Amino acid sequence: MQLHIVDILIIIGYLVLVVLGGLWLSRKARQDMDSYFLGGKTIPWYLLSISNGSSMFDVAGTMFGVYVFFTYGVKSLWFLWLWPAFNQIFMMVYLSKWVRRSNVLTGGEWIETRFGSGTGAELCRLSIVLFAIISTVCMIAMAFVGIGKFAAVFFSWDVSPHVYAFIFVTATTVYVIFGGMYSVVLTDILQYAIMTVVSVGIAVVAINKVSPELICSMVPDGWLDISFGRRLELDWSERLPALNDKIAQEGFTLFAYVVLMSLWQGVFKSMAGPGPNYDMQRVLATRSPRESSLMSGAASVVVMLPRYLLMSALAVLALGFFMPELKAMGSDVDFEQVMPEVIGNFLPAGLSGLMLAGLLAAFMSTFDSTVNAGAAYIVNDIYKRYINPGASQSTYIKLSYAASIGVVVLGIIFGLTSKTIVEIMMWLVAGLFGGFAAPNVIRWHWWRFNGYGYFAGMITGMVMALVYPKAFPSLSPIEAFPYLFGGSAAMSVIVSLLTKPNDDKVLIPFYTSVRPWGFWKPVHEKVLSRDPDFKTGNCLTADAISVGTGIVWQVTLAAMPVFLVLREWKGFWISVLVCGITSAVLKFTWYDKLENS
Repeated sequence: MQLHIVDILIIIGYLVLVVLGGLWLSRKARQDMDSYFLGGKTIPWYLLSISNGSSMFDVAGTMFGVYVFFTYGVKSLWFLWLWPAFNQIFMMVYLSKWVRRSNVLTGGEWIETRFGSGTGAELCRLSIVLFAIISTVCMIAMAFVGIGKFAAVFFSWDVSPHVYAFIFVTATTVYVIFGGMYSVVLTDILQYAIMTVVSVGIAVVAINKVSPELICSMVPDGWLDISFGRRLELDWSERLPALNDKIAQEGFTLFAYVVLMSLWQGVFKSMAGPGPNYDMQRVLATRSPRESSLMSGAASVVVMLPRYLLMSALAVLALGFFMPELKAMGSDVDFEQVMPEVIGNFLPAGLSGLMLAGLLAAFMSTFDSTVNAGAAYIVNDIYKRYINPGASQSTYIKLSYAASIGVVVLGIIFGLTSKTIVEIMMWLVAGLFGGFAAPNVIRWHWWRFNGYGYFAGMITGMVMALVYPKAFPSLSPIEAFPYLFGGSAAMSVIVSLLTKPNDDKVLIPFYTSVRPWGFWKPVHEKVLSRDPDFKTGNCLTADAISVGTGIVWQVTLAAMPVFLVLREWKGFWISVLVCGITSAVLKFTWYDKLENS
């Protein structure tokens, strides 16, 4: 397709603005490591919240979300539990405070506060760094594949999508290298402003162009229902037969099983805390534990409302106008083309350019956050700790540039070998993070857990995640999760019990500063013997109530824009009512009890 000159000027203007912004902020970012990777811990929580939510508003994820909504309809709201998006609720209620109280630079450095020094601590530190690098490379690869497919629809040069991806990746790498966290946050705020405007604009177009009657005529029975039974019961055979094959291939036919497994694995992944990525970097960049909780809570509002407004609107436009093209693709239908095709064919000049600029910004915000977090681990947890601990700040910053380039190159190489976004995303979310979950849940909640156990659990999980797709190709990531989780959990516990526990000089400071709940009775009693007035300030029952309420609240944040676009007013007003009730409950159970520490 040919872009209008107005659209081209909007895109060029945006790219120039962000590159100049990164160069302008480079002087501030070069001050020291805290400034480069955490913004000097001076950025207000609400700006970090916009940045954090904005980083979740990525091109690849949005393209996948449009496909999921197109295929599964309102039932796709349950896919929130698959990622799981409600990890932000666990973060909001208690985990952000626990992480921020450590006052470190990266998740690898956090290991020292939990496991101290020595061989076990060094091994588990290396395991978390290895995991961070693998997950960073996977996320860069997913972004690379997504932006290439997306750009190929809009630009008329007769070149491979990988060429477009390389161009945008290179431009983004330049500004994030020089601006660090300051540049990341600046771009994220610009991206969020653009995408919010665009989401509203496209929703208006969808509501005006596609009537509820047309939607009903294009979808199978049950598509508009959020409720579900044991089986999915969505039959696309008369409308788009290839979708039935996709549903079976993805293993979502037994939908009740999928939802329950998603909830089960989502709870454990969420209890593990943030992965070693941009989510943890935002938490560590806040000014206090209280602000870290506020930042995580607001991120749900930031990302859910505009993103689900956009994805549902694009899917509705595709249902109304793009069905003949999808049918013509036959069994080779590529649903990742739905979003770019709809934008290219049904949006007016100006709005198309703004949308493209916003989605490029979305790509940049996820990409730059990922690169920034990955480089932090390489510089701080490998080079600074093991190779040159006495180097100057300028040396570390220069190496950060090289580390950023290195992870980008690895991500591109991996992206060149991957065909689809779904292929990478499903393995990353359910596979790699399935192996990550168990040792990272145990580290918070069991005093006897040590560095050797953490290392054994992490390595076992990563090896199993890398091996199972080849050894058991018919096993979906969701089906593989119990084995990945169980294997890494068993190895974590066995190795911990076979080795010495951590010293009290490590456990007591950790427990008194982080104040986690769980199986900490021996340590708690030792703390009380020294300080009879000590109180943890945390309560499992209260946190569990807030988490359960928060998960329901978060689902309503996604449901409201979906029902609005579909003009399903009963569902919309029920969502508004439930959102109001859960917000009031959270006011008393969570917000009023936030500690100012």
